[in-house]
Amino acid sequence: MCSQTALPSCNVFNACTPLSVLFPGRVLCDMIPCGEEEVDEAIKSAHSAYLKWSKLSGMERARIMLEAARIIRVRACGWSQKKLNIHTSYLRMVFIYSGQHIQLPGGSFAYTRREPLGVCVGIGAWNYPFQIAAWKSAPALACGNAMVFKPSPMTPVTAVMLAEIYKEAGVPDGLFNVVQGGAETGGLLCHHPMVAKVSFTGSVPTGKKVMEMAAKGVKQVTLELGGKSPLIIFKDCELENAIKGALMANFLTQGEVCCNGTRVFVQREIMPQFLEEVVKRTKVISVGDPMCEETRMGALISKPHMEKVLGFIKQAKEQGAKVLCGGERFVPSDPKLKDGYFVSPCVLDNCRDDMTCVKEEIFGPVMSVLPFDTEDEVLQRANNTTFGLASGVFTRDIARAHRVAENLQAGTCYINNYNVGPVEVPFGGYKMSGFGRENGQVTIEYYSQLKTVVVEMGDVESFF
Repeated sequence: MCSQTALPSCNVFNACTPLSVLFPGRVLCDMIPCGEEEVDEAIKSAHSAYLKWSKLSGMERARIMLEAARIIRVRACGWSQKKLNIHTSYLRMVFIYSGQHIQLPGGSFAYTRREPLGVCVGIGAWNYPFQIAAWKSAPALACGNAMVFKPSPMTPVTAVMLAEIYKEAGVPDGLFNVVQGGAETGGLLCHHPMVAKVSFTGSVPTGKKVMEMAAKGVKQVTLELGGKSPLIIFKDCELENAIKGALMANFLTQGEVCCNGTRVFVQREIMPQFLEEVVKRTKVISVGDPMCEETRMGALISKPHMEKVLGFIKQAKEQGAKVLCGGERFVPSDPKLKDGYFVSPCVLDNCRDDMTCVKEEIFGPVMSVLPFDTEDEVLQRANNTTFGLASGVFTRDIARAHRVAENLQAGTCYINNYNVGPVEVPFGGYKMSGFGRENGQVTIEYYSQLKTVVVEMGDVESFF
């Protein structure tokens, strides 16, 4: 398997220890991490391609991006588009640079124009590997930039597939490069003097390191980090929808979603009904092969991560939480999946705000349920976190819904739904969940820079 795609020559690098890619407990392939020489080659190749690509008009770039979207749609039929959660519509967005005209005295004027940054680096997470690669690369390329993308070492394959799609669509050689590796490779990318921007999705500790490294070169940074999002369910809600929302907020993608609403605050009067129905539905969630149509939850990413999630559940019980269902290693009936890292979806009751399971991101199928009495009380508790990625509220009271959304300290607030992520809508966090935005037209601001041009139509007035 090539470690770098869309370069004029596709090389197999052999500098370091191979990265093993597992499929349920078995090695699927080995990927070779890229060292300093390979990273430098990828960035220089990207810069050469950028010099030509950036001179094309938006419509010329859009034709190629539209073709990439078409190829993805065709291939998605075989990959099962629902399972891969591919947002091809993002690749279809045509970014039209629009500036501002400012009239000045005496017929003079100024105008602004948006220009590309240059070579951008994308560093992806393992939970949505293809989607994140598309989310970062599509606006970067549409705005006239080049991108060098490093996927997570846990999920190195799909970014290479995206590079192949771009190449087939007509993207110039070198414009989108994929380099494989872990922290060392990421550090080489962040420090490289020819890189103009770094867009990172991942954990808070790693995000801090990325920001520190990029700061040395005064590079622009977008960080989409972790979350411990609150989901507030008032007694006047449509309970059926609230239950569905809570399930979507916790068990989508095995709970390995940064914006999941894992702190579920339920108004005390409806807590018994809520718990009864949520537990009943959680128990019948189909766990197994994600490529099967009836499956609703697959395996966790790795054995160490599975053990970490199970450790959180064990600690929660020790701190007084009550497991109402799930929270154990699960072995599917299919013998081919017996070594997979499956965990049965878990609902925790009797939780308190000071428990580890309520304060820290678990990144697994674990729902912590907490009672509350008043709106003011639950808002204070919901905001009592260092994170601020997402939030949610279920209520029939339209005034309360907007009031709560205004007061929740998070980059996204879902009203009477959860985990809805249309690519036309900006996504990003407050506080330690990061800064900058992905998706939506606002993304243009994060993959371009603003130039002001001042035009004098008369004589120069001089003080000298």
